[in-house]
Parts: sequence; C-alpha cells; structure tokens
Amino acid sequence: MIGDLDRGVDVLVVGAGPAGLAAAGRLAAAGAGRVEVLEREPRAGGIPRHCAHGGFGPFDGPAYARHAVRAALRAGATIRTGVTATGWSGPLTLDVTAPTGLERITARAVVLATGARERPRSARLIPGSRPAGVLTTGELQQSVALFGLRGERLGRRAVVVGGEPVARHAVGALRRAGLDVVAMVTELPRGPGRFGAVTPPPLVTGATVTELLGRGRLTGVGVLRRDGRRGVIRCDTVVLTADWIPEHELARSGGVPLDPGTRGPAVDGAFRTASAGVFAAGNVLRGVEPASSAAAEGRAAADAVLDLLAGRAAGDSGPPVVVEEPLSWASPNRITGAGHARPFLVRAARPLIRPVVTVTQDGRVLDRRPVQGTARPSRSLRLGAEWSHAVDPAGGPVLIRADD
Repeated sequence: MIGDLDRGVDVLVVGAGPAGLAAAGRLAAAGAGRVEVLEREPRAGGIPRHCAHGGFGPFDGPAYARHAVRAALRAGATIRTGVTATGWSGPLTLDVTAPTGLERITARAVVLATGARERPRSARLIPGSRPAGVLTTGELQQSVALFGLRGERLGRRAVVVGGEPVARHAVGALRRAGLDVVAMVTELPRGPGRFGAVTPPPLVTGATVTELLGRGRLTGVGVLRRDGRRGVIRCDTVVLTADWIPEHELARSGGVPLDPGTRGPAVDGAFRTASAGVFAAGNVLRGVEPASSAAAEGRAAADAVLDLLAGRAAGDSGPPVVVEEPLSWASPNRITGAGHARPFLVRAARPLIRPVVTVTQDGRVLDRRPVQGTARPSRSLRLGAEWSHAVDPAGGPVLIRADD
C-alpha cells in the first residue's frame, strides 16, 4: 500500500548527474511547474563527484558537480537524494523508495537520466577466484575521492586494464593514492596518450588480461599478447576501466524500447522515447560521453519537454537510424519527424584511419564526407544532420557506414 504518499509533479527527472541536473534547471527556470529530481546516491552530482581531475571546463569533477547542483536548485528544482525509482505503476507513474518509505509519483513528463556504469569483473568473464584488489574505475575513484583510502589500504602495485582516456585518469588516481602503477594493459595498438608532464606507466599493447591470480588477495594477472605470448604481471591491485553500459534497467522495466547498438533507450533528436511523455538524455543513451555533452542533451531534452507541456505538436518520429560494421552505434537512433537539427554521435568499434562516412536510405546517398584523423572506440564522431531534410519519412531505415 502506498496510501497517502501518492502524489503528482509536473516533471520527474530520474538521476542527478550532469544530464538530469541540466534538464531540471532548464525546466524549472522556464516555469515548468514542480520539477523533482530523484537520486539514489546520498549526494547529487553524478560521476563527476569523484573525478578529481580536470576536463570539466573551468572546474575539476567535484567542483563541476557542486556547480551543477547549485544551478538546478537556484532555478527552483527540487533534488531528493537517497531516493530510488524501483518500477512503474503506469505510463508516467513511478514507484519510489525513499528514506521516509514507499511513494508513488505521477508526472506529466518523465526524463530518464540514469547515466552509465562500468561492467564489473564478473560481466567481463575474466577467470580467477574472487580475490580482493579488483576494482572498476568508479570504485577506485570513489575509494580515493569520497572515502579517502590511501597507500596499503588500496594496495602497493597496480595494473590498469584499458586504453581509453578513462584509463589515464585511473592511473592518476592510483598515483595520488600512493600506489606504483606497474603496467597498463590494452587490446589497442597504443595507449591513451596525453599524459602530459607525467611519466606514463609501462604499456602492454595488443594484449588482454586472461586470468586473475591469487585467493585472499590478488597476486597478479595473466596476460595474453596478440602474437600468442603469455606472461604474468605481479600486482596486488587491478583496475578494469571502460566497457561502459547504460543504466537502462528502469527504462527496460517500463517497456521503453532500447536500441540494440547503444543498449540504451532509443530516442529521436528531441530525446523522445517511443513511450509517450518519457524522455531520455545523457549517458543512459549509450555509455559515457563527456559531462558537457550529457548536460547539453539534458537541456535539449528539457526544451522538448516544455513543448509537450505547452501542447506544441512535435510530430511523429521518422525512420530509425542504424549503423553498419565497423561502426558500433549512432545516437540519436531515430530521425526527428519535425526536422532533425541536432548532430549525431557515431562510435567506431575499432580504430579507423581517415574514414569516409556515408549516409544512405533505401540505397539513396544522403551524405558522404571524409573524416580527418583517426576515429577511435573511445571517442565519438560528430556527424552533422544537414542531410536529414532529404530523408523520406515513409522510407526505410537510415544507414550510416564508414569505410577506411
């Protein structure tokens, strides 16, 4: 029984990271009514709270999070922490568990901004017993930035697995905590680069971690190189970086269709899902992009919510957008029916050197453009949508492919 805790709001935002806070701030400032943000963590701000490094405009991560929270509150949004949305009782009604008990909240619009997470060791299927000392980047950063762990409380010798920029930040966090980073292991042909004046750790490229050694505590990792050579790197801590997956459980439980490429909610350029009144923005859509990109999507989703609340017709979404190997996904995943203005983010599954990106529909070429430099699995290509006016709304899927 929910009883007296049944209530209504105008807009319910789930997730108080960069996208959710930006959406809530824009909505509240525009007079959308009661805008409420639910955050299951004890503090709002999302992943930047424990990213003690630059890359957040003029801020480091914690300062960026504080700034985003203050901006949303000043605009008039309500932020509730320690509150978890557990399921749906209707198309726009969420069941919620709060410190005060169970609630059922009905909104005129719902914005899903639940973010992304790294897949843990168990999901990566790395053999071994289950020794202590195995962390994801998020667990490491929280241990260092939020809980103040240092030195031997974390370990002495660490290995970082991954070649994306987040691996570089893991190295920095380990070193700040006083650990010796003895190796970075990556399947890629090169490391993340841009260590600046800091000496990069020894790089083991073109290699995978095949086993975690040790029982009570990690004692090393087994490594297999692409040429077939095997070896062991002795360490007592290993950090598994990247391999991001959207936090899509709430969307999936509510019947919101997911895109098979991104594994996040499928949306059009207005961040509308296929469920009426439900929007999604930020890293729940496809895994991790920079906080500035997630926040920009949150603001754009807020504009679409304002149109809905004001009764301004947005039109039906157009054909889906799909990709062909070696591309992994495109986001948004559907053409906006009333005209698509926002660019697409496109991610490659492997490094592509100066690829040529072609957009077609039913065999008709809509756009073809070369991309300078190298497209990497850790960084999205931004594809302009000038060609979208030529899309046939009644035609087949829009196909994006890349040739290198």
